[in-house]
Amino acid sequence: MNLGRSGFPAGVRDWAIALGVAASLLATGLSMGHPTARFESLLGSALLAGSGLALVARRRTPVVVLAATGLGAVGYQATGFDVPAVAFVFAVYAATREGRRGVTVAASLAMLAALPLAALVSLHDLGESFARARGALEIAWLVAAGAAGEALRQAEQRADDAERTREETARRRADEERLRIARELHDSLTHHISVVKVQAEVAVHVARRRGEDVPQALLAIQEAGRQATRELRATLEALRDDDTAPPSGIDQIPELVEQARALGLDARLTVEGKQQNVPAAVGRTVYRIVQEALTNTARHSGSATASVRIDHRPDAVAVRVDDDGRAAPDTAPTPGVGLLGMRERVTALGGRLRAEPRREGGFTVQAELPVEQTS
Repeated sequence: MNLGRSGFPAGVRDWAIALGVAASLLATGLSMGHPTARFESLLGSALLAGSGLALVARRRTPVVVLAATGLGAVGYQATGFDVPAVAFVFAVYAATREGRRGVTVAASLAMLAALPLAALVSLHDLGESFARARGALEIAWLVAAGAAGEALRQAEQRADDAERTREETARRRADEERLRIARELHDSLTHHISVVKVQAEVAVHVARRRGEDVPQALLAIQEAGRQATRELRATLEALRDDDTAPPSGIDQIPELVEQARALGLDARLTVEGKQQNVPAAVGRTVYRIVQEALTNTARHSGSATASVRIDHRPDAVAVRVDDDGRAAPDTAPTPGVGLLGMRERVTALGGRLRAEPRREGGFTVQAELPVEQTS
């Protein structure tokens, strides 16, 4: 239910305003005298009441209400009721608040032209008709209503923009914090848990080679290390997952290669083996590796060609990107942010990454990602 500042539903407030305006118009018309003809009196009273009651729909159909109140004001002026067009002023405010400025200005100008003619029908005196029309609808009230509606509309729009900005800022900070936590978990827990797991496995292996009974506590440590590794990988994957990003996986790699060609790089794609049910995390990581490698090739290596090879194996997915850039064979690669990000992604999934210059010139990036361990 839509509640306003007063705590009442919007529909109740709209009806209260409409009934109040209708009653005020009728009371004003009756107090100032009404036409002697019964038909004109009834018609004018009905138009007065209808103009006020039409305001109940000003939020839903502001242009229709603007037209209805304007015609009503012209009508009861024509029947002889010298009553201000209060309902039309309310309608001007409502339509302007909804952003219908052009229609509101046109309707107001039409009213300013039509009211003297309507008054002339009942008075048959041009000077008095203009005086009555000027009294029925003062231009100052009309301008004030439009200005108030426009000011409130702009204030609401600024409030909406500010709220949207706050939400975007909060979402960006949440994403940054999520990635920071993922990095902290990876840099600290992954190493220590791996050490515990490896040491336990080595101890179990040595004990079995010697023919000794393996203590249950040691087996429990070994199993706990494996379980912790799996859970940590799943946690890192969830933290790094971005639901707002477009889908990226192995199926989108041909698009990357085509984009590289559009940049002037002679890129080729080779796919070996039958693609299995590759987990989403593995597919995203392969995609990011190829993306980063091709980007670095196009920007930094000065190469003319690059080859991308994806090998689907029963238990792993291997990816290799080679270029013929002019990097010196004995020059160690500089671990930039992109390379560190690739290594971080691969290690989090239990894979291996190698990125180094080639002996024959150029640079190579190779990665192998297990499939079964991440499914």
